[in-house]
Amino acid sequence: MKRNTSIAILTLALALSALPLAASAQSDDAEDSGDVVKLGFVTKFPVDFFFTLENAAKAWDEAHPEAEVLFGQGQSATDDAGVIRAIEDLVAQGVAGIAITPTSDAVIPALDAAIAEGVKVVLMDNDLPDWTGKTSVVATDNLAGGQLAGEWLAGVLEAGDTLAILEGVPGVAALDARVDGMLAGLGDLAADIEVVKRLPTGCAQDQGQAAAEDILTSDPDVTAIYAACGPPAMGAAQAITNAGIAADDIILVGFDALPDEVALIIEGSEDATVAQFPAKIGELGIDTLWNAVSGGAVEAFVDTGTAIVTSENAEEYLP
Repeated sequence: MKRNTSIAILTLALALSALPLAASAQSDDAEDSGDVVKLGFVTKFPVDFFFTLENAAKAWDEAHPEAEVLFGQGQSATDDAGVIRAIEDLVAQGVAGIAITPTSDAVIPALDAAIAEGVKVVLMDNDLPDWTGKTSVVATDNLAGGQLAGEWLAGVLEAGDTLAILEGVPGVAALDARVDGMLAGLGDLAADIEVVKRLPTGCAQDQGQAAAEDILTSDPDVTAIYAACGPPAMGAAQAITNAGIAADDIILVGFDALPDEVALIIEGSEDATVAQFPAKIGELGIDTLWNAVSGGAVEAFVDTGTAIVTSENAEEYLP
């Protein structure tokens, strides 16, 4: 009888000792499967501007253990197919929301399919104006930025001068707004100067250089060149150098204030550029998406600001 009692006590003790282990194992399982929310972050293509957006989102991710940010990227400013694949991959991985810099309206069907799966979408850097599925747009006010460039140009140009324009991707609303804003910013002077050429560049440096070479061949005495993106402005600076034109003999204005652009301003090869704040776009983009998937209040448009950069303040914009 005593032997049976001892066995029963030992069995009970072993059972009780196992309970904390089981509870601990369940707790660990809960942490592993947890309530971590997956968020997607998609950028157009691999250049400094979009790397800065990504780095801001990565910093946000590290500070928010309750979320996990998954990244995707296209290969060029017009790589609709690459961005669509990134959207589809993120939806397949179960993201609750996607913050994205869309390439064009061509990505809308993929975004609609994501929304049909319950995914929230926040657009960054540029809008899809006619698409109603977005939760918010976090971006530069590109029209206002273009106006800054135009106002600066109005201060250095004179009646009778000529202007050439390196567009980004015609039809992309954000990039078109940079050109429209610049022309509006010229004010009354717009009627007294001649726009000799408007050429697309795909926001690519090599295309910008080729377009600038075209301009300098057909209009070697052009007074000023305005580039709606940073990389084409850098391409134009190279074209001007290759043509043997002194930097003081032509005015070059860009948009983006990329680090290499700022360096060109400091050395005198570029005269001005419009600064965006990509780190703010990335941080506010992912934070706005988090608020959206968490049921918080979200603004329809979040303006991340612009500023004009010249030789007078360029040092402030070095990385």
